[in-house]
Amino acid sequence: MRNKSITRDYYIHQLQFKDIDREDYEGYLMIQKDSIELHFFEFNELSINENYGQVYIRTDNIDKLYQEFINRKVEIHSHGHLQLKPWGQKEFSLLDPDHNLLTFGEAID
Repeated sequence: MRNKSITRDYYIHQLQFKDIDREDYEGYLMIQKDSIELHFFEFNELSINENYGQVYIRTDNIDKLYQEFINRKVEIHSHGHLQLKPWGQKEFSLLDPDHNLLTFGEAID
């Protein structure tokens, strides 16, 4: 993350994560949503055009999660709208303020 307050704001207000920083560590952020816990470290020199950070988050109700994000007007990646992939996952993706790619997926039986 380039800016802790911007990252915290995006994940808490847009994606509905909770701040779990028990102490406010300078340059470090911990957030949680359900059983997902993400940790970020500050990297001021990060170039968002060169960032290849990626996180894959598995969920058990992808349709509901996708609709919640749409209802809150979370920007979905232009190539990442909800779709069934050839490898049997239903997925969608978005970019956070630092262009970390977040892909949410559910196995479809």
